[in-house]
Amino acid sequence: MGGAGADGTGKAVEALGRVADLERAARRGSGWYATYLTVFAAGQLVLVPMALLWHGLAAATTFAVLQVVLVGGMSAYAAKQRVMRRGFGMRHGLIIGVWGLLFALTVLLGLHAFADQVGFAVVAALVCAAPPALGALAERRRSA
Repeated sequence: MGGAGADGTGKAVEALGRVADLERAARRGSGWYATYLTVFAAGQLVLVPMALLWHGLAAATTFAVLQVVLVGGMSAYAAKQRVMRRGFGMRHGLIIGVWGLLFALTVLLGLHAFADQVGFAVVAALVCAAPPALGALAERRRSA
């Protein structure tokens, strides 16, 4: 009977070791989301001023193509990732939701109250880059 208990303890220790290994692998593998958010934030530094300062069909077409390339590339990158930590959906939804509200607000203000003002476009780009940039920083801490 003593042997069975020792055997059970050994199996439990092995199982806990495997759980710890999986947790470490998940933590290391989930760092991709910080890269994703960093790329998205950097894209805002280009796309927001473009949306506010460029006008006409060529500008709209260029903006749309760049946006599709950015989002399409990021989506393909995200689809290849094997690890998503608990709470990912809520965090991602919150970050993208806040970004969407800020983007809509800055475009509305930029087109109606601050048309063609470079200073406003710079501030708007930084404001729109903030949610994904802050999310990337937080994600880097979580995956460390």
